[in-house]
Amino acid sequence: MSGATSSGAAGAVRSFLAFDFGVKRVGVASGNTLMNQARPLRTIAAEGDARFAAIAALLAEYQPDALVIGVPFHPDGAEHENTTRARRFGRQLHGRFRLPVHEVDERYTTVEAHAAGARDADAAAAALILEQYLREHP
Repeated sequence: MSGATSSGAAGAVRSFLAFDFGVKRVGVASGNTLMNQARPLRTIAAEGDARFAAIAALLAEYQPDALVIGVPFHPDGAEHENTTRARRFGRQLHGRFRLPVHEVDERYTTVEAHAAGARDADAAAAALILEQYLREHP
């Protein structure tokens, strides 16, 4: 298919929701390929079914074409316990909502969000994750 990407026709605007996964909180941001920018939405401070119900409501509101999750690594690139947890979260998102899920190395996004003075560091970190994805996948 000439001129197409795996996510759709070249030039088509694609929208995303991005997640900064944490065991207790998940930051959420939205963005699209038209502006190549992301904006923090909110942090979901719920676990289990309540977390996925809140995500379902955001998916219904924003109607994204795909999802992006931040996957943390140690500074040397090695995986750790939260790497596994974040990837599991991504598989759960895909299984429940049947949308493509893209992973982004999210080392230091929360630190960067705090350094920038973000009021909601988790949602701001999700925006940084999405902006990184948009830069890496023009």
